[in-house]
This record gives sequence, C-alpha cells and structure tokens, in this order.
Amino acid sequence: MRLQTLIDFAEPQGDGSTRLRVAFGAPSQVLAAHAPDEVRAVLETVEALSRQGRWCVGYLRYEAAAAFDPAFAVHVAGDDGPLAWFGVHDAAQPWPEPDAPDVEVPTADWQAGVSREAFDRNMRAIHRAIGDGELYQLNYTAPLRALFHGDARGWFMALRRAQPDGYAAFIDTGDEQVLSVSPELFFDWRGDRILARPMKGTAPRGATQAEDEALALRLRTEPKERAENVMIVDLIRNDLSRVAQPFSVRVPRLFHTEALPTVWQMTSDVEAQVRDGVSLVDVFSALFPCGSITGAPKVSAMRMIRDLELEARGVYCGAVGVVRPGGHATFNVPIRTVTLRGTEARCGIGSGITADARADAEWEEWRHKRAFLSPGSGRAGVSSPAMDSFELLETLALNDGMLRDAPSHLARMQKAAAHFGHPWNEARVAACLKRLGDAHATGSWRVRLLLDAHGQPRAEAFAMDAAPARVQLQLASRAFDEAESEFSRFKTTRRAHYEAFAPTASGVFDTLLWNRHGEITECTRGNIALRLDGRWVTPPLHCGLLDGIGRAQRLQSGQLAEAVVRVDDLPRVQALAFVNSLRGWIDADLLPPHE
Repeated sequence: MRLQTLIDFAEPQGDGSTRLRVAFGAPSQVLAAHAPDEVRAVLETVEALSRQGRWCVGYLRYEAAAAFDPAFAVHVAGDDGPLAWFGVHDAAQPWPEPDAPDVEVPTADWQAGVSREAFDRNMRAIHRAIGDGELYQLNYTAPLRALFHGDARGWFMALRRAQPDGYAAFIDTGDEQVLSVSPELFFDWRGDRILARPMKGTAPRGATQAEDEALALRLRTEPKERAENVMIVDLIRNDLSRVAQPFSVRVPRLFHTEALPTVWQMTSDVEAQVRDGVSLVDVFSALFPCGSITGAPKVSAMRMIRDLELEARGVYCGAVGVVRPGGHATFNVPIRTVTLRGTEARCGIGSGITADARADAEWEEWRHKRAFLSPGSGRAGVSSPAMDSFELLETLALNDGMLRDAPSHLARMQKAAAHFGHPWNEARVAACLKRLGDAHATGSWRVRLLLDAHGQPRAEAFAMDAAPARVQLQLASRAFDEAESEFSRFKTTRRAHYEAFAPTASGVFDTLLWNRHGEITECTRGNIALRLDGRWVTPPLHCGLLDGIGRAQRLQSGQLAEAVVRVDDLPRVQALAFVNSLRGWIDADLLPPHE
C-alpha cells in the first residue's frame, strides 16, 4: 500500500540530535471539521483517541481561528477543504528510506499573487495603522500559484532534502496534498511542559563564511529584528499564561539564529508548566493562530490581515502536526508549505511589518524566503525544477599518486557540508581519497570527490590530458541570475544553471558569466582573472561566484587582487586568464559578442 502520510519532526525538547521520523498508510478513521463549530469536537476526539494509543496526524487551516474566538477575523474558507482534518492510525510504519531515486520531480512556474504596486500600497496602510496605535506589528502575506504536474510525494521528498532539520510533513487526504517543510515550531506539549518557539527575523545567507557569520550577527543585533522578535515573544508569553501554572512562563532562550539553506532565521523559546486538567482544545484556544504569523495585538492584526489579504490563507499559517499515543502533541507553523489540489499548487510567502520596516527590504525578504521552492535558481518566479537530490563535489588533480591541494579542497567541502547540513567525517573522506590514489599511482587523473546527504564519500578518477596553453571564452548573452544561489557559492552536482550557459560557438572553452547588476562573476568551470588598469584582478565573492582554490591561492600570494569588474569595463581589459585548481592558470581570449 502506498504510504499517504509522512512525519519528519525534530524533537524540540531534546538535545536536537533525535527526530520523530515515521510513516503511515491509509487512516483507519478520518476526522474532519467543515464549520467553525465542529473544530473543537475534532480536537477533543483526537486527544481521546491518542490517549487510547492511536496516532493522529493532520492540520488546522488558519481560518479555523474563528472556532476559538469570534473576535478573530478571517475569510470564509470556501470550498478549499475542511477547517480541520486528522487521519487516525493504529500504528506507525518505518520511514521509507532510502528515498526512491526514480521519483519524478515536478516543475512549477510560480506566479506572485500580489503586484509590487499593491505591496507598496498595503505597506503604507500598515504603517498608518501602526502610527495610529492600532497595532505594533502585522504579518502580511500573499499567495504564489503554479500549475502542478508530477508526483506529490516525490516533490515533498525533494523539498525536505533541501530544507532539513525542521518540522516536515506530507499529508495526502485524497482531495488535497500538504507538503510542509516548515522550520518553525508552533508548540510541543508533553506531560506538564509546553514549549513554543516563535520565528521572527530573517536574513539571507552570505557568499563567504565571514559574510555569512556577519549576516547572522547583524540579524541577532539589528534593533528592528530584535524588536520584531520581542513583540511576538511577549504575545506568546501572554497566550501561554492562559494554560500555564502561575509564574511558570519563562523565556530560556532569546534571539537564537538558525541557519537554513537559503536564509538565517531568528527564534526564541517560550516555555511553561501546564495546569492540571488542560486539554488540547484549551491549548489551541490559547495559542491559535500562532502570533508569529498574525502580529500584535492579535485581534487587531487579524482584522487588518482580512482587510488587506484578498483570500483565505488555508493550511498556510495554520498548524500541521501529530498527536502521539499518550497525548504528546507537536505542531509546526506551516510556513514553507505547498498545498496541492488537482493541478494547482499554492504556497504563501510573508513577513512581519513593524514601524521601521521598509518596502524594498521586505520585498527582498519575500524573495529570499521563496527561494526554498527552487534554491538552484536563485531567482524568484522562474520555471525551474524543485529540488532534486544532490551531492557535494570537489574536483582535484591527481599526478602520479599525489593529490594537488587536497587539504584546501577538503576544507572547502567541509564548509559546504556545514552549510547544507551534510554529516562530515574528515577521516572517512581522506581514506576514500587515499584508496583512489593508491589505485591510480601513475599518470594524470581528474578526480571527482563526492559527498552525499548521509555523509558517505565516493571518489572517481578520469584520465586527464595536459591543459591547453591558451583558450577562447565567450561572453554570456544574458545575466546569470543564479549568481546569488547557494548552488553557485558552493560546488555541488546540481549544475543545470551552469549547463544552460555552455559555450555555443565551436572551439570555445568556456563562458564568461555576469550577474543581474552587470558585474562579471566567473566562468562555468572556473574563476576568471582580468588585467585591468595595469594589475590582475578577480571579482570578489559578493558578486556571486565559487570560492575557487586556485583563485584563493593567487589572492594570498598577491598575484591577484579583488575588484568589481563590470561588463562595460571589458573593452578596457588588457588580458584574461581562466583559473582553477585542476587546470591552473590558462591565458584566455574573449570572443567579441557578435561571434
């Protein structure tokens, strides 16, 4: 029987090393609420069945809020599906590992649900409301839509591989599929302890380790981001107090930055001791919807959300989770979540707006957040495959049994492993390379060192001819928008964005790329050096390029210096060279654009 439900949740009250990773077949019973006055009964039944030893997995739509407080303004959910849905299961099944390699990964051409003009207009309205004292913060969102063709579970697996370590769930109700790879915990309630972990504050990942660390530090210390986080922490503290023992609500961790593949996110922990006799309905009545996706005060924020957002949010910004046998309940806040109905895919994107929020910065934050849908593209709204599996990659030269620059390559792969969350065991990787070197003790070889998502290395060797003395390059005919992608900053087997720029003219060795700002970046297989105004320079990493080993060595020796070079500067360039660790320094000529 095909598995219909998958849960891959972090254990938030542990040390972070364990996960709940289980699968379920068809439910023995389905509980659904189609009207607000039915929601509480569903949750009561969920809790009762879990106390009897059953697993209950499901979701609440954002519009289910009306079941807990009539002051919560929401759109009428319409015919999108039930306000609450739970499948009941007698037992959990093992996770289907390894992921099937032949699953078809669908493509999706995402269309924004709000124009920039409407976005700016709504930002002004929010700022007026804040200025008038109606609210302190509002979480403003809009939907993305795309036509969907392909395997829903395969798409979820791909999304999950690219967004590990969070609270991922795949739920197929028959009429609807929910693909949630949310990094945000709504609440984890076990025994007499409840933990909430609101997520507020976002920053992009950096092009270098130093830039990455600086962006994380800035996120933790930026007054606007801290204020936004504190507002929601205070709201959650107040909400939790409704089910907590007196004086038990506390904040053990504040302003914690978490590294996700495409963004840094800031979280805080709020926990409490739960009063005797508190039920699951009581917990949802106190907390739902999560304040991180409404704003503060919650009632005023939700009223304005209904006025500004033209349609129901649906599962997005509701709650997706599992209630285990015995009553242990864990729910995420379903951000980074795709819902499928027939051929339509839907995904919401949003951010918290405060008094000092700027429209340009918030629009850019939306762009960074939606990158999880196609992180290989680096561009929002383009047609590209969702995330397929990939391996980390290093390419080394092996000459008569000696690997060139092996320590530098291993150090770079270790940084990539840390970024993508791949396990790293340097001794195991080094042993893999040694075995390959011992088997190819003579001759010149091109070595591909690969590391998969489970931390398993493998190495391949291919005969390598001598490097040419001089090569021809062609200039890309359009901007390389993927320069901002993590799959350009780090070397992996996902190279479709480079392959799209493969040379088209006969005899051309490689293509010289440039970003959307008109800045030269690199070639598709190596870095570039340019002699400009009497000195050799290479583009800095913030232009969007791989931190090449050969490039780094020449920067350290002083042979190269970093400088931004624009396409408009190319007529002044006196000489060029292709540079990488495998081939070294190769003098190059750039073909005129018309050739």
